[in-house]
This record gives sequence, C-alpha cells and structure tokens, in this order.
Amino acid sequence: MKNAIIIHGTEGNPEENWFPWLKKELEQKGYTVSVPQFPSPPVVPAKISEWFDVLNNYQINEDTIIIGHSLGGIFTLRVLETLNFTIKAAILVGTPIGIKPIKYYERDLSFSGFEFNWSKIKNVAKDFVVFQSDNDPYVALENGRELSNKLGVTLYFIPNAGHFNAQAGYTEFPELLQQIKKIEHNFTR
Repeated sequence: MKNAIIIHGTEGNPEENWFPWLKKELEQKGYTVSVPQFPSPPVVPAKISEWFDVLNNYQINEDTIIIGHSLGGIFTLRVLETLNFTIKAAILVGTPIGIKPIKYYERDLSFSGFEFNWSKIKNVAKDFVVFQSDNDPYVALENGRELSNKLGVTLYFIPNAGHFNAQAGYTEFPELLQQIKKIEHNFTR
C-alpha cells in the first residue's frame, strides 16, 4: 500500500502551507496520507523525543515516502537514522542542516543537533529529493546545497520560493508532486 507522511516544521500544523493540497493529490493517486500534528509550541523549543512519541502512532513501511518541511526535514533525517529497512523516498524541503544563517539556529540545534549519520541515512531511502530556494528567510541556500551533496542527489533549486510556505505563496507545490510522480515511475519500470 502506497504510504506518505508529511511532517510540518516549527510551530506548524497539518492544515498549513501546501500540506492539505498535497494530501488530497496523493490520496487521489491511491496513497494513504498522514499529516501528524507534532508539539511545536511558540518560544519553547520542540523536543525530538515528543515528536518520536507522535510518530509512533503512524506506520512507516517499504512503500513509504516521508516529506519533511523545515524542522520536519531535520526530523525526517533523524527518523531515517532509526530505520532498519529501506523506504521508498525522503523529500526534504527548506531543511536546515547547520549552515548559518539559520533564523532559529539555536532552537534547531537544541531540537536535534546537526551531526547526522549520512551513510546510514543514504542507505534507508531508495530516493531523495531536496528543495531549496535562494530567498528563504529562515534557511540559507547553502543548507540545501550541502544536503543534496551529502545525499548524492541533485538540488531542486527554485528561485524566489521563500520558505515554501503560505507566506511565500505555497498553498500548492506542483514541483514536489512532479518529483513524487518521477519516483513512482522509477518504481513501475
């Protein structure tokens, strides 16, 4: 069964940005789609252990695509480090990995730290997609460049896309949906 999990970022929720649109699009393609609400209170940093507690209520299997936005991208990387099987894909959107400037650097650092087990991460997803913009007010472009380099994939650079959120006009994200279609095509060949 095709499965997708969309993970929001700092102070986020399942009903914001392009998440409802993508959920609907993927459900029309036969996916089971989950968009969990993670604890991410304003001012007080989120605790990664609480995010794992929430994620434990959702199934991840070999047919899963995990899509992480911003802090949700950091969490996606941490989830991949824990898996003992290979998922279909991980898509990382506007993900900070420790290269300044990052608006909430200290908050992100306290959530997870920025040291990742890249060899483990690369071996537990069959496909990776990294999106980054040049005018993201929260996460510098170099994060996307370095992330795509660490994963050995092409950076999907979208100029003037901001933080890929509603403030930047992202209530739909056709480029992301197109990448999921490419991933599906690769698996049906």
